[in-house]
Amino acid sequence: MHMVLEFRPQGIYCPAGDFYIDPWKPVDRALITHGHADHSRWGMKRYLATEAATPVIKHRLGDIKIETTKYAETRQIGGAKVSFHPAGHVPGSAQVRVEVDGEVWVASGDYKTTDDGLSEPFEPVQCHAFITESTFGLPVFKWDAQDDVIAAINAWWQANKDAGKFSIIGAYALGKAQRILANVDTSIGPILTHGAIENTNRVLRAQGVPLPDTVHVTADTHVKDHAGALVIATPSAMNGPWAGKFGQASTAFASGWMAMRGVRRRRSADRGFVMSDHADWEGLNSAIKATGAERVFVTHGYTAQFSRWLSDQGYDAAVVETEFEGESLDQPEPEVVE
Repeated sequence: MHMVLEFRPQGIYCPAGDFYIDPWKPVDRALITHGHADHSRWGMKRYLATEAATPVIKHRLGDIKIETTKYAETRQIGGAKVSFHPAGHVPGSAQVRVEVDGEVWVASGDYKTTDDGLSEPFEPVQCHAFITESTFGLPVFKWDAQDDVIAAINAWWQANKDAGKFSIIGAYALGKAQRILANVDTSIGPILTHGAIENTNRVLRAQGVPLPDTVHVTADTHVKDHAGALVIATPSAMNGPWAGKFGQASTAFASGWMAMRGVRRRRSADRGFVMSDHADWEGLNSAIKATGAERVFVTHGYTAQFSRWLSDQGYDAAVVETEFEGESLDQPEPEVVE
């Protein structure tokens, strides 16, 4: 088995096609899996991404030279055949399939295996080698069904409204925020949004992603006119003056890290809802098995532990150092006792 993809200081490189996948340093040609900042960076001469991921990437990076591709559309780049396939992470997110001389490697970017009702559902891609994340690569991480999590959010929101409080929930501006928006019971009350989230909402709405109406909170917004609202904020805005303007409020975070009691305590929120746009332990294992890959490279998250587990299961597994970050909640990764 030869190296279809190599791991260089700039990123994941394909010698046969002379391109990089999600590079973290400026290069000539970059294939981008999705629009989160650790995977799509400024400074590349040329970009290629899915049609659905491109609007957010352009919104974030400005005037860039970017080509688009449909899912499963094969194109020849030098000596490599390349196609993008749904990763289920956020709208437009993709795994990148690269074939050279009959050898197939797949770079996953970030992914989740459960259908969130918003993103294009994950599709396993057969390959010889799979490059995977492991943000939540420990058995302790097991996600509840989304319907159950949304029901808990609805009940929390309704109880707060009945008590005359706002409900402020911290969630990523791309992906998690829209997932909550698309699934909560909007009949409970109005939904207010932080500017970073509303900017992303506008981009996604413009490309046809169905989202309910929201109120963008600005300096001129009279929050008392929206009593009992659900307020969706970026995690970094949760403990600052922006969140303080709501007065009587209950606070919560939606994150995979909420599965860990220590993280919930340190974030000092009233509630923690376990919801992630990354695969849990079971999702990671099932996704890797479905590829049929013999060789697995682990890029970010609990890399040492997950790679060791894969080796024990008979895979040719190795850890690769990258600059991908996973789901950080704006804080260092929590300590885990194995």
